[in-house]
Amino acid sequence: MNESKLKYKEKVADKLKKELGLKNALACPRLIKVAVNTGVGHKEEKDIELVAKHLEMITGQKCAPKKAKKSIATFKTRKGMVVGLSCVLRGDRMYDFLERLISVALARIRDFRGIDPKTIDSSGNLTIGFKEHIVFPEIAGEDIKIPFGLEVTLVSNSRSKTEAEALFRALGVPFKK
Repeated sequence: MNESKLKYKEKVADKLKKELGLKNALACPRLIKVAVNTGVGHKEEKDIELVAKHLEMITGQKCAPKKAKKSIATFKTRKGMVVGLSCVLRGDRMYDFLERLISVALARIRDFRGIDPKTIDSSGNLTIGFKEHIVFPEIAGEDIKIPFGLEVTLVSNSRSKTEAEALFRALGVPFKK
């Protein structure tokens, strides 16, 4: 079993159970999935393949292309054109990615002071935006031709914003004081 998953089952779940005053360990909020998304705009096909390759290196699995649902002339997009890429991580890959995100990627952001707790939405999901993908350790700095931004959404099954914040703090997500 994954180290991060073991950490959640052994330490985090018990801590949340006491902190939130829950009777059952299964009532504790937990992470369901991690969604990693990026937009590619109106780049050429070979550039989209390069972005997809880099996103696959970061997440460890193949990403799905997201196509435009309708044509919009001002954005120069046509129906069916690839406008983004998405990866949904679950299980062991999710916990591996979360470990790298917290311990390495967030630490490599310039002038990082912590994540604002206000970024947690009312459903208990935390979305973190990255201006450049080079903060992830899998990407070597010299072979970057197209820098791109991405967003990482941590989806939990918590019922409130306070439960979600307690979960993310227990998992080790660095929040502002």
